[in-house]
Amino acid sequence: MKKNHIKVLLVDDETDILEFIGYNLTSEGYQVFTAKDGEEAIKITKKESPHLVLLDVMMPKMDGIEACEHLRKLPLGNQLIIVFLTARSEDYSQVAGLEAGADDYITKPVKIKLLISKVKSLLRRVNEGSADSPLIEAGKLTVNRDEYKIIYDGEEKILPRKEFELLSLLASKPNKVFERNIILDRVWGNEVIVGGRTIDVHMRKLREKIGDRHFKTVKGVGYKYVI
Repeated sequence: MKKNHIKVLLVDDETDILEFIGYNLTSEGYQVFTAKDGEEAIKITKKESPHLVLLDVMMPKMDGIEACEHLRKLPLGNQLIIVFLTARSEDYSQVAGLEAGADDYITKPVKIKLLISKVKSLLRRVNEGSADSPLIEAGKLTVNRDEYKIIYDGEEKILPRKEFELLSLLASKPNKVFERNIILDRVWGNEVIVGGRTIDVHMRKLREKIGDRHFKTVKGVGYKYVI
């Protein structure tokens, strides 16, 4: 997919930030849409179907956490890449953002080179897709990469993008232990800077949705999917 076909929605209540980041993303060749609050972001998402949403946390009317939760419930919600922009403490930003369904976060003041690098990395993984088989079957679990669908024990599960990619990776080779650095590279990309809790938060959410017994932690090494 060409850059000028990729849509980025930038959501922030500060005009200066919208103009600064918007200008730089436009200069990189992306189609940029802007919104000043969560409610406006949802309306634009329904109309324009962006590939990536850069979402501020502290906003009027509807904050970023609530907006993220609403965006994930839209028909295209599990395909969105959502990255938080936040000036809050790292611990809160990471955990609260990931809990709400975000894929990543960037702290303010925004370093534009880091933001552009992260955007490129996230969107490149969308463009490249996966060279592996689109269909994974592991016991009661079926993962269809082409249709972006998870079926577990006959029931469809709706997962945010990163949870979907993490589950796909682990289930692609049941009982194989995937090291944490391999998971970060395959799911988040080695150019994306994420905190140490990122995998743990996503694993906990998968355990809640798919079943704790299927996910085993190998202390100091990584994780595996068990049928």
